[in-house]
Amino acid sequence: MPAKFNSTSATGTFAATLAQTLGDALLRERCIPHFVDSYVVEHGRHSLQVHASLYRDLLNLLQREALLTVSARALHLVTHGASDSPLAKQKTMTRKEAAAFRQKFLAALTRHQRWNVGEALDFQSDLRMYEELIARAGAQRRPRKSYEPANHPFVDRCAFVLDSSFLEKARVAASRALMDLESLTSRVVNSTAPGAKGA
Repeated sequence: MPAKFNSTSATGTFAATLAQTLGDALLRERCIPHFVDSYVVEHGRHSLQVHASLYRDLLNLLQREALLTVSARALHLVTHGASDSPLAKQKTMTRKEAAAFRQKFLAALTRHQRWNVGEALDFQSDLRMYEELIARAGAQRRPRKSYEPANHPFVDRCAFVLDSSFLEKARVAASRALMDLESLTSRVVNSTAPGAKGA
């Protein structure tokens, strides 16, 4: 019998598993290095990789943006449900349950990332900003052409950090990376949700 969200221990286990699996999947799938390396090759921006320490800093900054993105997406899928996942079978979370799940998820993410208090608070503040901007953009969402950049904080922030001199090209590339991150998040949520095979 699938675990129910109204079980405190099941919810805590799911939150902790989701936080760890998301963080691990981001590193394993190499979404950000692939995004940056593809952009460099496609647009001949080899200067972005010349200095090893600057390149490493760039990847770290973008990796944090990616973690914000997958965290915001995962929390949305879990608390609002997703029709194509095991979550669709679960009773919709109340506001109180969603807040408790979010708290457990962020606590587990903080442990997994080994953040200090300041780093954890900074991440939570940025995550709230991400969620607000995504909610605002979602109200006016329309189908997007493949060459159009997405209206999403990940796209704008990453494009500026990656290559502010070629902002529009960087935004289009970041939009493609965003699609990969959202797809990865859905797979992780579906595989770790209570009631999923192997969960």
